[in-house]
Amino acid sequence: MGGSIASFLTMTVAGRAVIPALDVFQVMEMRSVIGWFILLPLVLASGGFRAMRTKRPLQHIGRNVVHYAGQFAWLQALTLIPLAQLISIEFTTPIWGALLAVLFLGERMNSRKIAAIAFGLVGVLVIVRPGATQVEPGHLIMLAGAVFFGISVVMVKSLTRTDKVVAIIFWMLIIQSVIGIVPAAMVWRTPTADMWPWIVLISFSGMSSHFCMARALTYADATVVMPMDFLRLPLSALIGFLLYSEVIDFYTAVGAALILAGNLFNMPRRAREPELATS
Repeated sequence: MGGSIASFLTMTVAGRAVIPALDVFQVMEMRSVIGWFILLPLVLASGGFRAMRTKRPLQHIGRNVVHYAGQFAWLQALTLIPLAQLISIEFTTPIWGALLAVLFLGERMNSRKIAAIAFGLVGVLVIVRPGATQVEPGHLIMLAGAVFFGISVVMVKSLTRTDKVVAIIFWMLIIQSVIGIVPAAMVWRTPTADMWPWIVLISFSGMSSHFCMARALTYADATVVMPMDFLRLPLSALIGFLLYSEVIDFYTAVGAALILAGNLFNMPRRAREPELATS
């Protein structure tokens, strides 16, 4: 999960570098196509294309339609609101993901999981302070994206029970390439030479973020993995301060501390459980 967080943060920085110059649809299409070629060595090492076969094509399609919508909302909001606000709203995702995992995957909610989510959400509320700031279109766009991400995470957790992680990412990149090819063609602009390193970085980090998260979901419940993702909020605030001069105020610092406390509270018990070590 640490690898997933680092990848998401990298994609955030790279996305901010190219989104002002290229349309979101084009960036998403290039990310999927280039990401597929980056994944290819792992595909070959995992048994080749024959090993990528799946008995659940409809769930792969449904998951990727939902995720594509969430990713579009995330990239669209990326240039509309500050990073700390973007990630804060995105972190309503664990609410939807945890509730859906309980309803559809049969996962159980214990006191530590509830506490981790509660600490994280309180930290988010401290940072955003609803009512103290004006609601902008970027906030609403990201809120819709968070719901889509929550659905997507639960569907990935379900897929990990039958399909290899490499196969899940393989089909993600193919399906999203097909979904986005027409919209991308309609807004296509040839990238300049200085954009290509950022585009390749988006493609690699976009693929690796989902690969690492899917691997994490094979070892732990979604209700454990998703609260760990709250750590992206204080780290994003730090990146916003260092790279974009977005001020880290008192509320951001307090909220980040609450988020970290929730994660630390949730992890010790899980580490002692023998089934995690052998799964």
